[in-house]
Amino acid sequence: MTTQYPRIVHVDEAAPNTRRGGDLRAMLTPTTCGATSGFMGLAIVQPGDRIGEHYHPYSEEFVFVVCGELEVDLDGEPHPLRPEQGLMIPLNMRHRFRNVGTTEARMVFHLGPLAPRPELGHVDTEETVESGPPEHAAVAR
Repeated sequence: MTTQYPRIVHVDEAAPNTRRGGDLRAMLTPTTCGATSGFMGLAIVQPGDRIGEHYHPYSEEFVFVVCGELEVDLDGEPHPLRPEQGLMIPLNMRHRFRNVGTTEARMVFHLGPLAPRPELGHVDTEETVESGPPEHAAVAR
């Protein structure tokens, strides 16, 4: 894919990432559009599914719920997160998202600034589909 400015990316162009639960689509990234300050994407979470607990040592995460009923755990404390609500998650705060409703949930996410290297940007704190035990799971989102 050639980086172009400006770059419009459709969600279907972003590869699905399901290794932490949900379907994470990183859409506007350094690779897809030359972003230098962060990246943006869409999380698609089916009823009963979750995005495993993790934190970001270098980035704040901003989320906006488009549709569905989510619950977010922030450092272990659950909070409802509903359509048309936004949330800013500070550096190093553990968080996990669960779809507690009966329909698909969609949530836009943005992380910034970028970590010094992609593999340092995301630290899993619980075992997920492909990451294995948390002590071996520092990977980029």
